[in-house]
Amino acid sequence: MAGRQLITLISSLLLTTLAFFPSTTATEYQKKIDVVVEGMVYCQSCDHSGTWSMTGAKPIPSAKISVICKNHKNQVSFYKAFQTNAEGYFYARLEGFKMSHMLDHPLQSCHVKPVSSPLENCRFLSNINYGLYGAPLRYEDKRVMGSNYEAVVFSAGPLSFRPAHCAPTTHH
Repeated sequence: MAGRQLITLISSLLLTTLAFFPSTTATEYQKKIDVVVEGMVYCQSCDHSGTWSMTGAKPIPSAKISVICKNHKNQVSFYKAFQTNAEGYFYARLEGFKMSHMLDHPLQSCHVKPVSSPLENCRFLSNINYGLYGAPLRYEDKRVMGSNYEAVVFSAGPLSFRPAHCAPTTHH
């Protein structure tokens, strides 16, 4: 009987000590895993206007795109605009993106849309890769790893703007 009371007393003291002097938990050592979307934004060549061809397309620096995610109730759960770099490439960290349901996975819930182009002669949206409605994401088994950091990278696009006016093509 005395042995059982001693075990109970020691257990209580240990639990009290742990409560007031928390040790480093395993979660503090877990890597932070980000969700990232990458892609390119182009100006489609007039030679291929009205098609999905990217032949002759030129990258657009400083173009804006948006990433929109909807939850399983079809409500917007994440929205953020991003800008392309000098080569027309975007790397969009979805900081703050949360999954509250299995259907909220980025592959099902997120889309990318072109928003604006800084080029006067190439400002009209095209529907290449469903850009008008939101380009779906693709998983290509790509990850970026660092110490205490990991990013799962999804791809979207390529996305495109098009010129407002293209000279009519003649076929001989």
